[in-house]
Amino acid sequence: MAYHGAVLQVEDVALSQLAAEHGTPLFVYSKASMLAALAAYQRGFAGRHAQICYAMKANSSLGVLQVFASAGCGFDIVSGGELERVLAAGGDAAKIIFSGVGKTRGEMRQALQAGIGCFNVESEAELDVLSAVAESLALRAPISIRVNPNVDPKTHPYISTGLKDNKFGVAHEDALRIYQHAASLKGLQVVGIDCHIGSQITDATPYLDAMDRVLDLVASIEASGIALTHIDFGGGLGINYNNDTPPAADALWAQLLRKLDERGFGHKKLMIEPGRSLVGNAGVCVTEVLYVKPGELKNFCIIDAAMNDLPRPAMYQAFHAIVPLLANPTDTPEARYDVVGPICESGDWIGRDRTLAVKSGDQLAVLSAGAYCMSMSSNYNTRSRAVELLVDRATVHVIRERESTADQMRLERLVAL
Repeated sequence: MAYHGAVLQVEDVALSQLAAEHGTPLFVYSKASMLAALAAYQRGFAGRHAQICYAMKANSSLGVLQVFASAGCGFDIVSGGELERVLAAGGDAAKIIFSGVGKTRGEMRQALQAGIGCFNVESEAELDVLSAVAESLALRAPISIRVNPNVDPKTHPYISTGLKDNKFGVAHEDALRIYQHAASLKGLQVVGIDCHIGSQITDATPYLDAMDRVLDLVASIEASGIALTHIDFGGGLGINYNNDTPPAADALWAQLLRKLDERGFGHKKLMIEPGRSLVGNAGVCVTEVLYVKPGELKNFCIIDAAMNDLPRPAMYQAFHAIVPLLANPTDTPEARYDVVGPICESGDWIGRDRTLAVKSGDQLAVLSAGAYCMSMSSNYNTRSRAVELLVDRATVHVIRERESTADQMRLERLVAL
């Protein structure tokens, strides 16, 4: 996203042109931005045996998945529905890892029959169920166990996943015993170890701390006679939302790989699960100003995008930059606004205390909207989900049509009263 003259563009296309053609709100993604973010990881792993698995919960639209599948990525999934999406987009089942604390027996069967690469198991009880399901199919399930290293990633508590009080993974001190139990089950094949400490991490230190704890466990597990062919370090690298300064992916992995080599594990296959860092800054939500509402204590800029489209501010008090599609507005005076949507909730806000020069009919871009926006969107207030566009230089692809109210009601039924 950049201004060309006074016009905000995605690659070679003006966002104002897309708004005129497709209406608002709409999501627009840059293919070049996604591939540039992926390239940083690929540079970081040059010469290494590594597999990058896109964490598709960040953005699960088929057109986005297709970009990463075509680039050779694997995928990190957390449901049977996500498995179906990956396969529909051309993903390789053998490059899929299945994470999540609540896999059902049906999802386990579905994934086993598809031939996925690995299950990231998150509890001892799950091991027993997965083994039984695999045996019923005369298969062995390849597994890693997700270990909770109790490392604080210094991020929002809702997206912290590696502390003792989080629901994810098994306790570090229980891991060796649980690995030994896994190795005894006939329906399982132990292939790796997994660790994921959180999301929107902007400092290398938690990663380095977690790696030390995981490598201590690798040494103990292998000393007990259980061979591990891969180490999965998860994802969670942050992006720049509001003057955040996360390390570049290649710089981060230079540090991590140096530690891995120093510990004698540099020969192991590496797996990682980036999501937000691949798509977050590749997307923008375009919205129209409906009304400007002055108030005694606050001024409100009411837009046609809402918390059902952009849930992160309401859920996490998250910051998204908001900028005009035209950089040089006319004579509209600047003022401080809370930027809010039309939903009947006080929590329906997109930005607090933003300085904007706006009037009804102006168009704004909510930046860094490629991750955890459309994938978390809803139909609250019977609002239809937005159209999604993928821009490849000057070519625009519609990758999701705008939903209609009829689409929303298609599976509902009236009853005889």
